[in-house]
Formats: sequence, structure tokens, C-alpha cells
Amino acid sequence: MVDATSDARTSPPLRLGMVGGGRGAFIGAVHRLCARMDGQFELVAGALSSDAQRARDSGADLGLAPDRVYTSFAQMAAAEAGRPDSIEVVSIVTPNDSHHAIARAFLDRGIDVICDKPMTTTVEDAVDLVQAVRRSGLVFGLTHNYTGYPLVRQAREMVAAGELGTIRVVQAEYVQDWLSTKLEDTGHKQAGWRVDPRRAGAGGCLGDIGTHAYHLVDFVTGLHARELAADLGRFVEGRMLDDNAHILLRYEGGVRGMLWASQVAPGNENGLRLRVYGDKAGLEWSQEHPNQLRFAPVGRPPQVMSRGGPCLGAAAAHATRIPAGHPEGYLEGFANLYHDLAEQIRARRAKRAPDPRALLVPTVEDGARGVKFIAAAVESNAHNGAWVDARVRV
Repeated sequence: MVDATSDARTSPPLRLGMVGGGRGAFIGAVHRLCARMDGQFELVAGALSSDAQRARDSGADLGLAPDRVYTSFAQMAAAEAGRPDSIEVVSIVTPNDSHHAIARAFLDRGIDVICDKPMTTTVEDAVDLVQAVRRSGLVFGLTHNYTGYPLVRQAREMVAAGELGTIRVVQAEYVQDWLSTKLEDTGHKQAGWRVDPRRAGAGGCLGDIGTHAYHLVDFVTGLHARELAADLGRFVEGRMLDDNAHILLRYEGGVRGMLWASQVAPGNENGLRLRVYGDKAGLEWSQEHPNQLRFAPVGRPPQVMSRGGPCLGAAAAHATRIPAGHPEGYLEGFANLYHDLAEQIRARRAKRAPDPRALLVPTVEDGARGVKFIAAAVESNAHNGAWVDARVRV
């Protein structure tokens, strides 16, 4: 992967702070690994757990200086803002309910933000973050990591170039089986907060994985849903949030869509899949086979495009790290977002235009659309699947 500018080759790593991601956390370790992959970030500070001792132990595990291991995000934001070697960007990898307060604490002190999804638990908080980012001019990246895959970016480029013609139908699904039993009752940390409305928000499987599928449609097609009709299910007895969702979608220009998200579908591990059909051709991509993109022009045999192949465009080439034929996927896709955000942050600080190839990272506006999607689906389900406005207005 070629660095976007000489800045990335000659400048020291950006100083990164992290909130959440301490001992026992899954996604924090992924963020740290992927932030380091291109040498563009160095973790120098953290508020790694809401438990003070675990925060200190986690900081020691990562080799952080003791005076830069904090016991709360508020303490970290205030202390770091006053240091000459302050963090330049913060990564938020906590459960959903704390994202808004943490993001505001750092945005208000002039620190760029990278946030896990969904961005907030309410539309009001999402709109507030959109307004805060617009006022500040800071960089805000949302880690819908699947947008970093080369062939997802290839699909986006092909749709934009008109190779599918006028889009007619989109289908997205994200299906898993890990919550087929009441795992939250066993003390499983990752299951526990994801099914707790106080921490996850109004959506269970809807917010955890449904938002990924929903955003993937937006990213590849450039379309945004106008309205939706949702049927949400809670199949595991006693579960407080949905574990299955069927959703009909109406997009701009008369495009129709369907979305299925489930965490109670035995035999499915991480089945994110996207299909896009136009009047000239169709595209299909699956996360479990991420290095292939199926392209089917009308009246011609389908072809399978491979990551690293000679027929791919600039967007896929920018996101490709290793030679064709070598598996590439989840971690590299995540790292592509961090790489592109580093370019955006360096460009903002240097008062120059960023490399346009680095502008495909999901934004705060994308985050607001995802939160509105959750809220609209919950509202629709409460009214027996009635059609509900899915648009967010800022």
C-alpha cells in the first residue's frame, strides 16, 4: 500500500489515546493492532476501563507511562489537553451508551476522534455530534470497518461509474449464530452489554450488526433510505433487545431494498453479504470471501473479480496491501480506515487538501444516519411494521 503523501513517510506517528479497550475487551485490541499497522499512530495514553484498577493494569500491559493512564475519560481529556505532548486523536472503543459524552469531551478540547459504531444511542446525541464536528472542523471517523475492504471500494467505484446502470434493488444481510442461546446469563462480557438496553441502546442485533449492513448499502451505492418498515424479533426467551430483524427499505429514486440481520441463525459465523442490482448488471460481495467480487452484466456470463487483479480501479488498489492470491481481510480493512484517517488529520493540521482516496472513511453524518436507522426500525416495529421516515435532519 503506497502512502498518500510524503507527510506519512517523514512525520512522526500521530499520538493516539484510547478510551475503553482494557483487559477482557475484544475490539480495543483490534483497534490498537490496526492503528499500528502502517506506523501512523502510537498509543501514548488511555482511560482503558471504568474500573480504576483494571485501567491501571491494562495501561501497564500496554507499556503506557503511569501518568498517562487515566481512570476516567473526563480526567484524560482535561489532562491531555493541557500537555505540550497531548494526544492528537482519541479512539473510542467503549459500549454504545458512552460514545456521545466521550466524543464531546475530546472534540471540545480540539482533539480529533475515531469512534466505534453505532455512534450514539439516540438521534438527538447523534445530531449534536454532527453539529459539534461541523463547528470545530475536526476529523471524526466512524469505524464501519468493512468499508476498508478493497473489493467493497471497487464495488463503490463501479456503481459510481455507471457500470450497473440505474440501481433498482439492493439486498444486505448480516447473520451470525453466537447469541442463539442466552449467552448473556453466563457472564460473557461481550454478550452482556450488547443485549442490555441501558448500554447498547434501543437496538440489539439491529445496532450491533444491522448498522453495518445498512451502511454498506449507502457506501457502495451512494443512496440513502427514505423510509423503512421493520419486523424485529426476540427469539431467546427473556432477552431484552432484538436478536433478529427483517427490514424493507425504500431509497431515493424508487430503489427498493431488503435487510436481514440475525444473531440467532445457526451455521452462520460472520455472514455479511451485499447484493446490488441495476438495469445493466449486478454485483455481489460476501465478507467471508472478501477477496472476490461477482459482477454479472445483463446478457453476459458472470465474472469473478479478485483483489489485486489487473482489472481493478484506483480505489481498490489504494486499499490493497499484499499481492493477489494472499488472503487479506478484517484487520487490513480496519487498518485502511486508520491509514486514511491519519492522512485526513495530517492534512487538516497542515492546512492542505487531503488525498481524495483517503476520504472514503465513514463520517459523523454516516453515524447519524445509522442511529436514525435504529430508531426508525424500533418505531416501525412498535407500530406493527408501519413505514417510518428514515431520514436524519441536521
